[in-house]
Amino acid sequence: MQYPIRRKLRPRDARRSNRAFVLQAINDNPRLSRADLARETGLTKVTISDLVAELIDADLVRETGTSEVGRPGKPSTLLALNPAGRDILAMDLSARDRLRGAVLSLRGEPMLTRVRPLDGATGQDALDAARALAADLARAATRPILGLGVGTPGTVDRSGTVLWAPNLHWTDLPLQQLLADDLGLPVRVENDANVAVLAERRFAGGPGDLVRIQFSRGVGAGLLVGGHLVHGAASDAGEIGHVTIGGEDGPLCGCGKTGCLEAWASVPVLRGQLEADPVRADEILARAGRRLGLALAPVVGMLGLQHIVVGGPADVITPALLDAACDCIVERTRSEFRPRLELTASSLGEDAVLLGAGALVQLNELGVA
Repeated sequence: MQYPIRRKLRPRDARRSNRAFVLQAINDNPRLSRADLARETGLTKVTISDLVAELIDADLVRETGTSEVGRPGKPSTLLALNPAGRDILAMDLSARDRLRGAVLSLRGEPMLTRVRPLDGATGQDALDAARALAADLARAATRPILGLGVGTPGTVDRSGTVLWAPNLHWTDLPLQQLLADDLGLPVRVENDANVAVLAERRFAGGPGDLVRIQFSRGVGAGLLVGGHLVHGAASDAGEIGHVTIGGEDGPLCGCGKTGCLEAWASVPVLRGQLEADPVRADEILARAGRRLGLALAPVVGMLGLQHIVVGGPADVITPALLDAACDCIVERTRSEFRPRLELTASSLGEDAVLLGAGALVQLNELGVA
């Protein structure tokens, strides 16, 4: 992979950009030498030597040994990200009954996790719980903290303000600024489905064009096109949970409309139906999958997407739901001109939002995607 500098930058910005190129290259291939980095990035050996020394001094990169394979002369010293160089704080606010937090290494490994019961709390109570969890994580960190990443339900703008989260009863809540003021740390707040799709790309080998559906207290979607998150003009791209499915006789949604996808198929709704009629579990989940397919088919047809990942609890994200969704999309789009649609359950389990929140911090603070 090449990491070219495509435009002229001020010296300070150029150095920051070069530093990000080097970190990205090392992250992508943890067996590179300084000479390899010069070839990969197009930077001079002097620049590489200077940047690597700075990154080692900052505990972000470490030397991991030598390699002599196929190379005459002096053995090359190999480089890798130092997973113990920083702690990253991550929070997942997507569940109805609890908030989850973790302290992650630079490699994304959870070093410890914390759970704070929520029990359906909303408004100020939910905000107080989130702030308390953030403070608890900061106290638990044992190394310098790179920052805090938060995945939350709802529409979130570029400043980290939660514009609208009906299930939490939050409107125009400056969550990112509040947490930054509390902790004195860099904080990034993003929609939970958006950070989950970042995790699929970073930790599960997902392609650059990918939709991740997030089933939790609502239903959301994170969309990558060309490896970049799609936010939309009003920061509301991916709000698939508020696409109406069916007529006006559908169930009332928390947003005030009737027949929204998440009013039919959120985790609390589906679990209530499954508890009431467990014998018909496959039928209930297949019906939810078909409704998901109805909402997704226009998106797949318009963007030509081939890869969809669905995340959520294992008792909800079953083959019955996935197969019904896939069949519905294929029925309603022109699929004969592209490879078969891949619609699969996420391999990241319940940690997808936490991992993606950590990846968001790395992207914003280090330039590593």
